[in-house]
Amino acid sequence: MESSHAQSFLLFFQRHAFALRLQRKRPQTRPQMESAALLHNYLLVPSRNSSSSSPLLHLPSSSDRSLHFSPSPSSLSLKLLKGESLSSNALQAVSPFRRHAVVSDTYSETTELADIDWDSLGFAYVPTDYMYTMKCVRGGSFSKGELQRFGNIELNPSAGVLNYGQGLFEGLKAYRKVDGNILLFRPEENALRMKIGAERMCMPSPTVEQFVEAVKATVLANKRWVPPPGKGSLYIRPLLMGTGTVLGVAPAPEYTLLIYVSPVGNYFKEGVAAINLVVEHELHRATPGGTGGVKTIGNYAAVLKAQSIAKAKGYSDVLYLDCVHKKYLEEVSSCNIFVVKDNVISTPSIKGTILPGITRKSIIDVARSQGFQVEERLVAVDELFDADEVFCTGTAVVVSPVGSITYKGKRVSYGEGGFGAVSQQLYTVLTRLQMGLIEDKMNWTVELK
Repeated sequence: MESSHAQSFLLFFQRHAFALRLQRKRPQTRPQMESAALLHNYLLVPSRNSSSSSPLLHLPSSSDRSLHFSPSPSSLSLKLLKGESLSSNALQAVSPFRRHAVVSDTYSETTELADIDWDSLGFAYVPTDYMYTMKCVRGGSFSKGELQRFGNIELNPSAGVLNYGQGLFEGLKAYRKVDGNILLFRPEENALRMKIGAERMCMPSPTVEQFVEAVKATVLANKRWVPPPGKGSLYIRPLLMGTGTVLGVAPAPEYTLLIYVSPVGNYFKEGVAAINLVVEHELHRATPGGTGGVKTIGNYAAVLKAQSIAKAKGYSDVLYLDCVHKKYLEEVSSCNIFVVKDNVISTPSIKGTILPGITRKSIIDVARSQGFQVEERLVAVDELFDADEVFCTGTAVVVSPVGSITYKGKRVSYGEGGFGAVSQQLYTVLTRLQMGLIEDKMNWTVELK
């Protein structure tokens, strides 16, 4: 059996080595050169039943037994070229795929999953297989993008994103359903928010269709990194950057959309336990007329000082106030805030200094569908002391209960054991919808098969 595996591998390798030699001998047009370079870089074996919607590559599906090889001449590949036999363990080591049984109450199937400890996922960077890039010159339109091996990128020291912070990012997630298919949650909303942010930052942006198709391609290329049901999600990070060179303060001449992914668990170390916030009344996250309402990279550097001080004192994160009156709630460092009193849920209104969170928007709609009254208005900091519950929302946290808030030395608790009744109800509905456990009557999810 091992000899048969080795012979199959050797036959594949010899065929592609022969194809590469032919490519090098013939005069090549530019498209042919690009095609040869693609084969050299990836050596991807076409699927026997190719139906991928990826714009550039077909990547192995969970039922595809094709292997994916690195072009580097490892000791294993050199052995194969010499006709030497390999053990079944060695053959398995050549492929980055591992077979794992994904079992649920409704199905049991074997699928390709990365060989990591899914039970220990936190919200930390985990390198995956592929990233996606797409470029555009100033005043033009984004060209067709491509998948490439995940790795470091090269930037000119004079790139607009490095010198003047001309950059935006988005965040969304993919979930694995119990039937093995993958769900994206409202990717069109992220595309629209990027377009709005790009206009504010004098940057071109991809169309909604380009953005969504790029996200789909990136997720499918990295689908072995989508956690099993209930073990987490695949966090998707689209970056829009001014990568062209610029010395004076001006928009960059070239832009790059880059998308990478990472499997993640809970954002806060507390998991779904209640977090503890401190109100910051001296430092501010955003100002009227600024960029607080778009997802520009500079917004997040601005919160690091107050956040670091808060965490050193044992708090989970910082809740910011408006910079004019210093008494109205704005948002936490990277998520929106909700205050519950009786059957009314209040959240600060979006007026240019608060990021219009997609999870925020979704929770408002879910709450109203569940019979709650939701108010978007100015919420005074004093209302925290009379609230029944407080919770945060965001792509990373989804819904996070707040156990306590401290303001000018005064601390108010909301039941630090975990979710309150309202936040628990909303969290359950939203997460079950995101994971495909209930019918999506909102038409928010996009299924990848």
